[in-house]
Amino acid sequence: MARVLTGIQSSGRQHLGNILGAIRPAIEMSKDPKNEAFLFIADLHSLTTVKDADVRKANLLATAAAWLACGLDPDKVVFYAQSHLPECTELTWYLNCFTPYPMLANAHSFKDKSDKLSDVNAGLFDYPVLMASDILLYDAQIVPVGKDQKQHLEITRDLASSFNHKYGETFVLPESKISESVMTIPGTDGRKMSKSYGNVVDVFLPKRQLKKQIMSIQTDSAPLEDPKNTETCNVFALYKLLGTEAQITELAAKYSSGNFGYGHAKTALLELILDEFGEAREKFDHYMANPDEVMSALKVGATKARPVAAATLSRIRSRLGF
Repeated sequence: MARVLTGIQSSGRQHLGNILGAIRPAIEMSKDPKNEAFLFIADLHSLTTVKDADVRKANLLATAAAWLACGLDPDKVVFYAQSHLPECTELTWYLNCFTPYPMLANAHSFKDKSDKLSDVNAGLFDYPVLMASDILLYDAQIVPVGKDQKQHLEITRDLASSFNHKYGETFVLPESKISESVMTIPGTDGRKMSKSYGNVVDVFLPKRQLKKQIMSIQTDSAPLEDPKNTETCNVFALYKLLGTEAQITELAAKYSSGNFGYGHAKTALLELILDEFGEAREKFDHYMANPDEVMSALKVGATKARPVAAATLSRIRSRLGF
């Protein structure tokens, strides 16, 4: 059995890109009896950008509710919030003391923002080390990551290898699992869907607000009577990610025939999302109205994760003479 670990930040509510790109694949992976799944919410990471305590609490609740609404069974996985296990921050300090400065200075999480250093806090600079702690603390063997996180996983392996070389076998060296077929989910403006771009589709919004988001999807100015290009249309790109083959073929035919406007296409996308996520939307509303259920699931997960974290820290403290 392989221990597989994956996490998602709670810097905001989870949108369609998060669900299709991370949450659904992780839940499917957790159903494989060959896997022991550790799935967590990286709420400590979110502190690098979100400083308001109430907002962070709300984001944690909404993120956990999204996981549960999408079908995560907390009885079959280890599902927890990063901040509920302070062992993670203790390990981060130990790893910090073995992390060369140039390694962090070259990390893209820092370099992407280094043109304005006044906006860079120490937490953001140290992001890869906290991520390494997330992974190494739980003896993770496989870590599914997107291509943008590959460098951070390599940093994790470098830190673990260096420590093991100096002190003997202490850490499990994780292997990355990077799927070449991972979807790039377009946002309402055509760029990659991202909370930082403000171009998301939040499938858990009330219908009226969700409709407003979908109607804001940018399209070209082709007249109603003209055929539309499915290859360049953001609406069609999103529809294609969710629809059946028959539904996609039918919509493509309407695009090519003309007299079919983008308003019609957006309405079709809205109806598809409401149908695809109908049950999940109901569950999400239930969990948001009953936060104790959500926090209880996270606490149970933390209880299951803690012995693993304690055993790892015990090994490290012994090696370091603490």
